Amino acid sequence: MRWPAKRSFSGPARWDPFEEIKRTQERLNQLFEDFMPMEEWGGGKVYTPAIDIKEEDDKLLVTTDLPGINKEDVEINLKEDMLEISAKSGKEKESEEEGYLRRERAYTQFYRAVRLPSSVREEGACAKMDNGVLTIMLPKAKIEEPKKKIEIESFFISSSSSGNSLLFRASILAISG
Repeated sequence: MRWPAKRSFSGPARWDPFEEIKRTQERLNQLFEDFMPMEEWGGGKVYTPAIDIKEEDDKLLVTTDLPGINKEDVEINLKEDMLEISAKSGKEKESEEEGYLRRERAYTQFYRAVRLPSSVREEGACAKMDNGVLTIMLPKAKIEEPKKKIEIESFFISSSSSGNSLLFRASILAISG
């Protein structure tokens, strides 16, 4: 493998392995930024976690990874068919006097809202957090459709055979539901 040489006005420069490490680190940072998007929001980084929604017969299970977040910092709201999950963790502003040379874990926040595929009930909903994985169980709402009684009007069929009339009457009752 041939190492790239840096060019300058005074002639070729020697290859700097630390500069190559720095460029590799920048590429890796960009790769992770693309994989787990973070946006600037209110002075910190906003993490947008991936969410799994599993539908079962009587409930929805929502799962998301929240590494490094305490359950006390998580807020879950249900508004009609929208589920909102948010959290703020750590100190929002750090002073330079604390002696840190580098501080990347100081403040994390995230927000995620998803439209639910089924109607759910607030009663009976619960959430648990285990090793940074949040699982929310939402019972499905039972939609009671009223039974509709449909009565088909009576109809008459008459037929004549050799001058005699035959009369048929039928009433049909249908119940849907």
